Amino acid sequence: MNKISDITHIHLKLKRQAVKDMFFICMGILMYSFGYTAFILPDQIVMGGAAGIAALLFYGFKIPPAISIWGINIIMILIAYRTLSKQFTVRTVIGVTIISVFIGALQPVFEAFPIVTAGEDKFMHLLIGSVLSGAGLGLVFSHNGSTGGTDILIAMFNKYFHMNFGRAIQLIDTCIIASSYLIFKEMEPIVYGIAFTLIYSYVCDYVVNGSRQTMQFIIISKKYEQIADMINNKIHRGVTVIPGKGWYSKHDIDILIVLARKYESHGILSTIKIIDPEAIVSQTFCHGVFGEGFDTLRVSK
Repeated sequence: MNKISDITHIHLKLKRQAVKDMFFICMGILMYSFGYTAFILPDQIVMGGAAGIAALLFYGFKIPPAISIWGINIIMILIAYRTLSKQFTVRTVIGVTIISVFIGALQPVFEAFPIVTAGEDKFMHLLIGSVLSGAGLGLVFSHNGSTGGTDILIAMFNKYFHMNFGRAIQLIDTCIIASSYLIFKEMEPIVYGIAFTLIYSYVCDYVVNGSRQTMQFIIISKKYEQIADMINNKIHRGVTVIPGKGWYSKHDIDILIVLARKYESHGILSTIKIIDPEAIVSQTFCHGVFGEGFDTLRVSK
């Protein structure tokens, strides 16, 4: 009976972690939307992604970005449903809904009460907007979220071509930025757009890479079976059990070894703490982990 109660308690804790992830996804999208509506749109700065396409439609045809972002994402979500996981698609639908609502709510506010003067200190506005947007998008990716649109293509590049998020952003966004010449008929917006992309992709990579690092856990606990089951079934990471012996106590012990992404560390540590607060845990960074669930092993020719 106690074991069932413990498992139920752990499930509740993991659900709370999911709620926490959603909170950070919302915060990331809010940062992105704030930078977009307060600093990017007023100065007609060109950017990439679905939001960049929406911005071009707004500059050229005055179509509200919140509406066009929804239209673009309908197509992208259909692509995601066939090529990516169901979980990613669900997260994308949630992300698209939130970003459309935030942009739709913030844009009229900053049009009525602007915090920047269009045309003045344009590069400073670009810098602030790109840092906010990049950090927000990085926060969303770090918690397995998506803002939809070309983020889906970026995730596909990362999944199938092993291209990091920043470089995938640069590739796709450069194509969108270059198309702005059709509207403005000059090179200056393209230069600002490239500057935006470089800054925002660097910030995004900086935030994401902190969570994509691989960790190794060595766990010693009398409740190792419960811990292994929960990590395997809820965190969806493999667990290796190695028999050992405590030299001081001369007692046989079983040691767990787990390899996981850094963003999964909190869930693993929370699970261990709930099951056995007295467990001994060693957590270390790995220079590289290759194989199923991690990076593809590559050998230079």
